[in-house]
Amino acid sequence: MENSLMLGGLMYPEDDNLSRYTDEEDQRRYVWSLEGGEWVPTLVILRLNRAALCVQWSAKENKFAVGSGAKTVCICYYEQENNWWVSKLIRKRHESSVTNVAWHPNNILLATTSTDGKCRVFSTFIKGVDTKDSKAGSPAESKFGEQILQLDLSYSWAFGVKWSPSGNTLSFIGHSSMIYFVDDVGPSPLAQSVAFRDLPLRDVLFISEKMVIGAGYDSNPMVFAADDTGIWSFIRYIGEKKAESSSASSYSSQFSEAFYGQSKATTANEASESSKSRGGVHDNCIHSIVSLSKAGSPKVMRFSTSGLDGKIAIWELENMQEELGHQF
Repeated sequence: MENSLMLGGLMYPEDDNLSRYTDEEDQRRYVWSLEGGEWVPTLVILRLNRAALCVQWSAKENKFAVGSGAKTVCICYYEQENNWWVSKLIRKRHESSVTNVAWHPNNILLATTSTDGKCRVFSTFIKGVDTKDSKAGSPAESKFGEQILQLDLSYSWAFGVKWSPSGNTLSFIGHSSMIYFVDDVGPSPLAQSVAFRDLPLRDVLFISEKMVIGAGYDSNPMVFAADDTGIWSFIRYIGEKKAESSSASSYSSQFSEAFYGQSKATTANEASESSKSRGGVHDNCIHSIVSLSKAGSPKVMRFSTSGLDGKIAIWELENMQEELGHQF
């Protein structure tokens, strides 16, 4: 919503205490809008009995989604007659906390990740808020909360999830040093996985249709790209002068034997040492990646990262197009 924000994702009461998240009265949140030079709060009714963990505005900015520790997702929309934001809940779909949400460009499909290890896609069509698509079989034909897709690929906690600019590809990550790509989201999706030796990722961002930036516990943004045949692979680290050929060759879509048996501890130590030797802007886990390009742009030329080291970094890709390759 233009000139609107949710500070820190959500606005908490001054006396907020996580142990008090059993009273629905404590689940009042606010959307702040800039009116006449002042930020004015508007009440949001979430109807949660656990903590809210993530939030994101939809593409048209007339809805936003809130994932929670209550195993539910709140889809919030504005009721002008009451001057507040109300929510419809997607219930009984997740088996654990919802860690991330991502809106499809069509403003209706919503992807979620959860600590139950699954990535899901739901329809959030709300009558009176969304408009129906003339195409038969479109998401608008699905009822609110209907599950379009469930991907049980990570076998571990799932964290970040993002759609490509066109919405044709979905990428998400788990706590297993793997990144997943899904094309043709629907009844017969095409899924790929890319494994890497370094520490797990925490968030992802499409910078073009064929290129993704991932970042996490390794403290260095990683670049993944798809070739002309649609196969995804690791390319390089951002901020690193040159990707080591021996390291690049170890990144593939399957686990190597080095991940098993007695060599497991050695692999972990090597990953730790290589992470330290690369250096970088961040000194700790990168927790979030945010695009700084205009909404709807086919390419992301600037993005920011925030880490547990308390730093926020802005990355410029304008001068890196040749290094990133034709996929960008």
